[in-house]
Amino acid sequence: MNTLEAGQVIEIQATDKGSRADIQAWAQSTGNQFLGTIEDGDVLKHYLRKSTGEEVNEQKHPNIISNKDLEVKINSNQGIVLLDVRETAEYAFNHIPNAISIPLGELEEKMAQLNKDDEIYVICRTGNRSDLAAQKLTEKGFSNVNNVVPGMSKWSGKTINSIG
Repeated sequence: MNTLEAGQVIEIQATDKGSRADIQAWAQSTGNQFLGTIEDGDVLKHYLRKSTGEEVNEQKHPNIISNKDLEVKINSNQGIVLLDVRETAEYAFNHIPNAISIPLGELEEKMAQLNKDDEIYVICRTGNRSDLAAQKLTEKGFSNVNNVVPGMSKWSGKTINSIG
């Protein structure tokens, strides 16, 4: 993006279904415009337009917890809610026991399933989608939200698989 001029469009190709939410989250946090995705067989072609002159710094949720510290909280049986915002397939293949699955793209419509006063830890693959989800929850009045970084890509604790 650094080499593009304002207004230019870039195509990003990916095969990971979760890349759509990652790229949308990144575009929103940086002020760039996510134009859409076209599926071409197994390849997702994402299109982004570089923002004009007034660049927006990446927003980051202020409350961050490491994978290690989250694992300590989970093992101590503290009353926490772990919210996994990865895509359904990502969650099914590998997730932390008792994590609630609400993909980022469904968070707005399913937010009512969560208690605004609970201690919520949001996790995704790398910390990007979870950062955006944590920001959204906080904007909607959730009082104790934490982003888990670096997320499932580096998780070494216990996981389960929902695929039979």
